[in-house]
Amino acid sequence: MIRLNKVTKIYQRSGGSAALRDVTLHIAKGEFAFLTGPSGAGKSTILKLLYMEERPTSGEVRISGYNSADLKPRDVSKLRRRLGIVFQDFRLLEDRTAEGNVAFALEVTGVPRPLIPGKVARALTAVGLASKATAYPRELSGGEQQRVAFARALVNDPFVLIADEPTGNLDRPTGEKVLELLFREQAERKLSLLLVTHDEHLAMRCQRTVHMDAGRLA
Repeated sequence: MIRLNKVTKIYQRSGGSAALRDVTLHIAKGEFAFLTGPSGAGKSTILKLLYMEERPTSGEVRISGYNSADLKPRDVSKLRRRLGIVFQDFRLLEDRTAEGNVAFALEVTGVPRPLIPGKVARALTAVGLASKATAYPRELSGGEQQRVAFARALVNDPFVLIADEPTGNLDRPTGEKVLELLFREQAERKLSLLLVTHDEHLAMRCQRTVHMDAGRLA
């Protein structure tokens, strides 16, 4: 489901520095892996390559049947419909309720409007937030906002879920609850899951940990 083959990424705007150097990585269907490493190791660059915000300078990125070598700009949105993406800062729309934020992910991918309320309700129920459907982000705790972000990522039934420091802004007890939710959803949906974290304690609970250092797999 996720395959990087001899990937190098050089940012010219940073003076030609290499964020990734000759990275080869495979994450199979249904596999759950943590990506760890210090700040600047290249973790976030890998995520950007997966949802095609960036393209590799050399090498090849394959994800969910799409290939960076021949992916046309108009097909990027099609790829992202098959991905669930969770950001560290949640990126919720402040002027929309919890259900409005989840619905937005369906609206932008062209899901027929009559189907949206049911899908949204199921997604919020799955993350334990059915009772908070009409609450705005400012009315939710950090853990609740993160769960809304997960509901939004999962509502399109993705094949792959990628999450960037999903517990980074949460205290440890809340982070543990969010992680348990993630474990459950990944197992039930048979998702390929790549979770970026700097927290080695969390990474110890995973079936596989990939560690990066200075743009290389360590």
